[in-house]
Amino acid sequence: MSLQDAIAHAISQATGQNFRIDDRHALAGGCINSTEMLKGGGRRYFVKLNAAARLDMFVAESEGLSEIANSQSVRVPQPVCSGTHAGQAYLVLEYLDIGGNTGKSDELLGRQLAAMHRCTSNEFGWRRANTIGSTPQINTRERDWVTFYREHRLRFQLELAAKNNAGGSLVRHGEQLLEKLPAFFANYTPLPSLLHGDLWGGNHAALRDGTPVIFDPAVYYGDREADLAMTELFGGFGSGFYAAYREAWPLDPGYSVRRDLYNLYHVLNHLNLFGGGYRGQAEQLIDRLLSEA
Repeated sequence: MSLQDAIAHAISQATGQNFRIDDRHALAGGCINSTEMLKGGGRRYFVKLNAAARLDMFVAESEGLSEIANSQSVRVPQPVCSGTHAGQAYLVLEYLDIGGNTGKSDELLGRQLAAMHRCTSNEFGWRRANTIGSTPQINTRERDWVTFYREHRLRFQLELAAKNNAGGSLVRHGEQLLEKLPAFFANYTPLPSLLHGDLWGGNHAALRDGTPVIFDPAVYYGDREADLAMTELFGGFGSGFYAAYREAWPLDPGYSVRRDLYNLYHVLNHLNLFGGGYRGQAEQLIDRLLSEA
């Protein structure tokens, strides 16, 4: 049985409707997975493919999409099934007809993201680990946000940087920042909000009817500011998005400083994944944050 036949069989089993592939073609994807569209009998599915060892990454993504869907706040592609065959892991998702963002869809996304963030937990973290890009993301639950963010976000990335021979002054100064972390939360106590976790411009779009959609999550419960911070790291969100979010749920004045703290996690992750100029960016962020602590 070919991989595509195995996937078609899994789709049939998951949906209770026989599915046979009439057409398939590769889609432009990210740097981690290959992607394709399967079509048959008037139905279409979006499929991610990777090595079989990556199956748990797909399972975690599927569970994260379901977590967001259950919040009934923002549209996400519905997971269909996942599995392995012939050395390949696959994740099958609902195929969404993307039509591009508009000012109205940006504003609606801002309001819907605020609604998603109002879905909270008793603890920070999540029931399982997942990935941020292809890097493991540890979601061990903690009652205290500073402890969670220090140990399972920044320290984890700094230790990984040291293993990748990108340590030295970066790690020394980073450890100094870890000691000063409570200073950034002296007058601010975040709630454990449901987060997308990897909300950069490439992970949101709009359907042709203007409905916002988010995808490729790295879900956990944390400070809502972390999601907002990442939207500003690489751009891709209009001014209407921010205005609508702040109208729905105003931000604390200290966000402008903590934004750098939260984006440091993603810059360190990019350093660990891609190297290059991200080291200088990470060092600048750490130095700026040390001057604010």
